[in-house]
Amino acid sequence: MIRVAKQRLSFRRQAWDSAFPRLVPWAFLETPKAASAALLLALGLAFAASAEEPKGIQRPDLTAGERARVDTVTRPASDFSRAEPFEAMSAGSATFVGRVDHSVFRHALPSLSLEDQHRFVLGKALFEKLWVSAPSSTQASDGLGPLFNARSCESCHQNGGRGRPPTEAGDATSMFLRLARPARDRQEQAEIAALKRLNMPDDTYGRQLQDHAVPGLAAEGQVAVTYDDVPVTLSGGETVVLRRPHYAVTDLAYGPLGPDTTLSPRIANPMIGMGLIEAIAEADILALAGQQASDGKGIKGTPAFVLDHLSGQKVLGRFGWKAENGSVRDQSASALAGDIGISSPDDLRHAGDCTAAEKACLALPNGVQARLGATEAPPPVLDLMTLYAESLAPPKRRTVDDPAVLKGKAAFYGAGCATCHHPKFVTRSDAANPAFAFQLIWPYSDFLLHDMGEDLADGQQVGLASGRQWRTPPLWGIGLARTVNGHAFYLHDGRARSLDEAILWHGGEAEEAREAFRSMTPDDRRALVTFLESL
Repeated sequence: MIRVAKQRLSFRRQAWDSAFPRLVPWAFLETPKAASAALLLALGLAFAASAEEPKGIQRPDLTAGERARVDTVTRPASDFSRAEPFEAMSAGSATFVGRVDHSVFRHALPSLSLEDQHRFVLGKALFEKLWVSAPSSTQASDGLGPLFNARSCESCHQNGGRGRPPTEAGDATSMFLRLARPARDRQEQAEIAALKRLNMPDDTYGRQLQDHAVPGLAAEGQVAVTYDDVPVTLSGGETVVLRRPHYAVTDLAYGPLGPDTTLSPRIANPMIGMGLIEAIAEADILALAGQQASDGKGIKGTPAFVLDHLSGQKVLGRFGWKAENGSVRDQSASALAGDIGISSPDDLRHAGDCTAAEKACLALPNGVQARLGATEAPPPVLDLMTLYAESLAPPKRRTVDDPAVLKGKAAFYGAGCATCHHPKFVTRSDAANPAFAFQLIWPYSDFLLHDMGEDLADGQQVGLASGRQWRTPPLWGIGLARTVNGHAFYLHDGRARSLDEAILWHGGEAEEAREAFRSMTPDDRRALVTFLESL
């Protein structure tokens, strides 16, 4: 392992000396953080002539000079005749540059320390672990459910990739229905306004429909979906047939859903780069919201503030389809309890999402082992799972210099897509884990909430997100969906079967961008999709 590390270090030194001779002594590049800082310094020097004074909200982790260089490096592209410097490296020195196959989303950030690489392997094993019902002879693995959506994290996030809508055989493992109802009185309204609750669960079935149960207990129900065809005519005369989903629940085991309960289908999100997303400075995301509000183009991203589950402090939501979680740890603890029914120190629901109305569920034994801790996943289980989820490396981009990709990139910018799918950030220099610090990353998202129109609306409020708002999903890795998962379904419910369909479903604040795409020549549309496939 030491020999391999030395070879990697030697390779990095040769590459750096070739790209930036005499700018920075190699001794300064002995750590990933220092190398990233030097990279940014070099980029800043390369563009210093055009640097402007930083505007908007300032970053406490940067000096004024550093901020000016970061602003220059992250400025939107204007020259589409060639790739931007380091554009292929989606996550800076944290980019995975190895073989592209179905496991390409399952590799650790190369910037992780040796200790964290070991912890990553342990976290991966826990992520893939199949939990069993209690009591069980495998006491470190029991506590499943009693009602649940999956037995492991990997079941939904297969190969670290995206989920899919229910199959023709009815398998809905990598998606579920989120259940919620409106507030019914002033107290409930006040709790949502104060961020103490994201919304109100169904009185009987809770926050999500769980279509599996341990032996002897009935599952809550099954997901049913039908589709209507929606033909859309493009400027070249071609017709694309979209499909509009209609979701319902069958075989309800505990009585009817509430009359005001809404159903929101959610497929599993890809997991690459989550720790890097958490390391983006809040000030940079808020600055984008300010810019959008002031430019008068009708795009007004809303920051999704939420309460941190552990500290109770208000933080910026970044994860989930409606940005309902502010950290990877919160996202992990919530999914562990809600999807699998496993309690942790951060979410003490031993019975998962079982409600007071589901008495048979609450009467079943849980998997807490007193000798191990007070929860079914005692320390360090959540710590290790969080590190794994944080540390999946975005892969290197392909064909960034291809003329068709560059043409599509120009079309992407020209249609206004880059306003919400903001290309790049530089992560905080003081990130808690140095592996995520001061990296030039290209996630293609502003991580804000946007009104996406009535066609994509689920009618479900989630914290500050309305029933028409969704977080801008990152696009990095989107071109590898079929490679990783063997399918390509997009949007929150997987209704789109191609990138063309996904774009054509955009509405609300994105309607102008959608119409720009629809009105393009067939060659320009193909080029734009080719660009997306290169991400």
